[in-house]
Amino acid sequence: MDHSHHTRLAAGELTPAVLEGAAIYDAADHKIGTVSHVHGSGAASQIVVDVGGFLGLGAKPVAVPVSDLAFMRGEDGDVHAVTSWTKESLEQMPEHKHH
Repeated sequence: MDHSHHTRLAAGELTPAVLEGAAIYDAADHKIGTVSHVHGSGAASQIVVDVGGFLGLGAKPVAVPVSDLAFMRGEDGDVHAVTSWTKESLEQMPEHKHH
């Protein structure tokens, strides 16, 4: 996917309503997860990403800082993110526990 024509989201757009359900892609443009939910808002938020599993079943939730993800809106309006994380590195992280 060519991200050069996609628009980066402004800090004010980094809200659960905008980010939840967004696909996460690694540097090689492979889908590695989906935003499950967001803790906080703006530049200080934590993004909980569901990694692994099949069709949403058995996915492992992990939390990463929003600064590790470049959220953008595609030409079709869909929000997605690109990260330097790999699927394997996310799967190695501790599971995020809901409090």
